[in-house]
Amino acid sequence: MHFMQAAKRLTRLATVAFALTVLGSSAYAQQPTPAALATAKEIVVVTGGVALLNPLIPGVVEQAKLLLLQQNPSLSKVLTEVSDKIRADLTPRLDELVNEMARLYAIRFTEQELKDLLAFNKSALGKKLLAEQPQIVDSSLKFAQTWSNSLSDEVVAKMREELKKRGYAL
Repeated sequence: MHFMQAAKRLTRLATVAFALTVLGSSAYAQQPTPAALATAKEIVVVTGGVALLNPLIPGVVEQAKLLLLQQNPSLSKVLTEVSDKIRADLTPRLDELVNEMARLYAIRFTEQELKDLLAFNKSALGKKLLAEQPQIVDSSLKFAQTWSNSLSDEVVAKMREELKKRGYAL
């Protein structure tokens, strides 16, 4: 369940990142003002970027713990204690990720565009888009997988047919 929520959040972030790439080229490479960065940071929060990033530090710590447990399973209790401490120590570093996401928004959008984007994301339609987009992306990916499987079958059949015409039987 937790993985599915993270996957949906990741899908949302990927969609937002894609939109930033496609729509944000006009302001690319500008030096962001402090106000633009603050607005961009608020966008990261409103669009669920912080919630998406929250599992990263605990996930990295857990992976390291599991790696070390494989090397010495008898260290389970002490590794749990150490990983809890490291996780707590690293929690403030989440700000690095949030600030970088905000910077990425701020270099691709003007300050006014950021304000408009924030206003949209806070609007009823923006909130609906944020809520519905993961399901739309998920359904689109499922459809694309089914469609590509069908297309693959069609291509293989056409290739076999063409090869048969040329005297090859597969």
